[in-house]
Amino acid sequence: MTAWLAAALALAAPAPAAPGARAALGVFKSWGAFRDAHPRRCYAIARPVMAGGRRSGWASVATWPGRGLAASLHVRLSRPRDRAAPVTLTVGERRFELVANGLDAWAADAPSDRAIVAALRSARSMSVEAVATGGRPFADVYPLPGAATAIDAATLACARVGAGASRAG
Repeated sequence: MTAWLAAALALAAPAPAAPGARAALGVFKSWGAFRDAHPRRCYAIARPVMAGGRRSGWASVATWPGRGLAASLHVRLSRPRDRAAPVTLTVGERRFELVANGLDAWAADAPSDRAIVAALRSARSMSVEAVATGGRPFADVYPLPGAATAIDAATLACARVGAGASRAG
């Protein structure tokens, strides 16, 4: 596992996972796919290649069966943003206004998530733009080769876990 992927995992987990609870599903170009047992979730995750001059931040597309989320975008910005500034996701030629709170941003609703994931499948890169505290604009840029495969691996992993759980239960 590469150092950036290990760092992305550490950032992505909101709470420490029990030993052995996280399973690596694969690395696909610059995107990784993972499954967590507790809470049950599966996600594709990447770090930006250019993050406003910083090596921080990440983007993920996650499926959380317990929360009713499927292929839901979550972005951790590379720097604190001006809370009055919008956060815009650009994928190829498409632009999406994201909902943001501090360093985190996400799609406004399920239809927006579906449109974003569809756009991710056909574009070569995406960027997340905002204005940092202090007024300076910044953009976090992500390459998309491997993203669709990582998203599919994560989605299938949670579907398999759910199917197995319903058969066993």
